[in-house]
Amino acid sequence: MKAYVFPGQGSQHPGMGKQLYESSEIAAQMFEKANEILGFRISDIMFNGTAEQLLQTNVTQPAVFLHSVILARVIGINPDAVAGHSLGEFSALVAAGALSFEQGLTLVAKRAAAMQRACQAEQGTMAAILTPDITTIESICAQTEGVVVAANYNSPGQTVISGAVEAVQSACEALKGAGVRRAILLPVSGAFHSPLMESARTELEQ
Repeated sequence: MKAYVFPGQGSQHPGMGKQLYESSEIAAQMFEKANEILGFRISDIMFNGTAEQLLQTNVTQPAVFLHSVILARVIGINPDAVAGHSLGEFSALVAAGALSFEQGLTLVAKRAAAMQRACQAEQGTMAAILTPDITTIESICAQTEGVVVAANYNSPGQTVISGAVEAVQSACEALKGAGVRRAILLPVSGAFHSPLMESARTELEQ
């Protein structure tokens, strides 16, 4: 059985997709089609942009989606099952044939734009907490002033918290003080999977 899991935001990096573009005609055609759909040359940002440019949600989401979907197409995967983490759900749907490439990218672009506006309304961030003690994580988030919640229960030893920047930072310090071995801020530009994304959820729902 072949199963593929597609990543979400935080997996982006400068130069992503460049080798694909240069080595595969199929990839080059798909990148150019994406530039046309999006109305700007996202391929230029992916190949030659800075980490800061790639961190902007309206760039990050389509960039990660494109890299995942185009790589899957070039490799020629024939999955028995697919799954995706957050944004990766859209990549998985395209890889499974439930959505076309064009449909998936259009949805991702709308999602990214809505979430970018939510990010601009209130600055947020996320942090990975490495401990199996979920009770402590949830308790400290509840006690911390400001918006911060346990957002992603990724594994028995890793939970991601999300919220306003100062609240997440305060929660991280409190968790370290409580004996949590590591609390790592993630390279994202917003408080995804938290109440601060409510405006984006409402907008995308329409």
